[in-house]
Amino acid sequence: MSSLLTNASAMTALQTLTNINKDLATTQNRISTGLRVNEASDNAAYWSIATTMRSDNKANSVVQDALGLAAGKIDTAYTAMDSAKDVVDQIKEKVLLAKTSSTEDRTKIQSEITALQAQLTEAASASYAGSSLLTTDSTGTATEFSVISSYSRDATGNVTTGEISVTLADIRLVDSGADTGILDTTFTTTGAGAVTASVLTLDVTAAGLDDTDFNEMLTGVETALSDIATGASSLGAAKSRIDLQTSFTSALMDAIDRGVGQLVDADMNEESTRLAALQTQQQLGIQALSIANSNAQSILSLFR
Repeated sequence: MSSLLTNASAMTALQTLTNINKDLATTQNRISTGLRVNEASDNAAYWSIATTMRSDNKANSVVQDALGLAAGKIDTAYTAMDSAKDVVDQIKEKVLLAKTSSTEDRTKIQSEITALQAQLTEAASASYAGSSLLTTDSTGTATEFSVISSYSRDATGNVTTGEISVTLADIRLVDSGADTGILDTTFTTTGAGAVTASVLTLDVTAAGLDDTDFNEMLTGVETALSDIATGASSLGAAKSRIDLQTSFTSALMDAIDRGVGQLVDADMNEESTRLAALQTQQQLGIQALSIANSNAQSILSLFR
């Protein structure tokens, strides 16, 4: 039925065009942002889940940074510890050589030992980012070097974190608070020379040294070598764990990113196809509205 007061066709066409324009705006927004859930109003549940997962990934990013810093410190300490092992091996050889050498030769050997002891001090002070793991204070409160290795949150929101730790006493080459490090722990020989020394201070030119003194010096050096091997093993195990955890954390972050994407990312192929369809519908809607208005104009012309 045609009516002078109500253009039903135009109203229908306008309503259809309005809905098309609304859908078109939504699709264009998804294409421009790459997200089908960009705000809570788009899908409150998905938006909330995605926001929480993104927050977790920010925490994982901090964990990854901490692991990277710890890896640098551990690697530096391990390199220095390995170098110290080689130097102590050379000191052992020099002490063994001095055992059957003349007084004059012992003086020359001691000069070599002194140079090696200086090298040990350098190795023990090796630092990364301003801190050394091999020269620490046994009288202080810190007993471990620890790094955060994981971040997890349960369904109720309770957070737990993991740690990778190395006991400082196991890797302490030099004690800055007391002589209890691997290299500065003293021992006393019981021979005719009866000297008290450490790997860093032993002197093969001391007066009266006999076979017993030299054997006990060598025992002290061997003890240091054994402790260095134990310390290197601890550092190596920690380094391996850090490397594994770094790889896992990276993979975990990627998995969370994929999970978030599945919830909120727009399918660009689908959205571009939908955009083309809506643009065609928009054109047809405009034409339909134009036709409806033209019909009304035709009816009015009959009364002129």
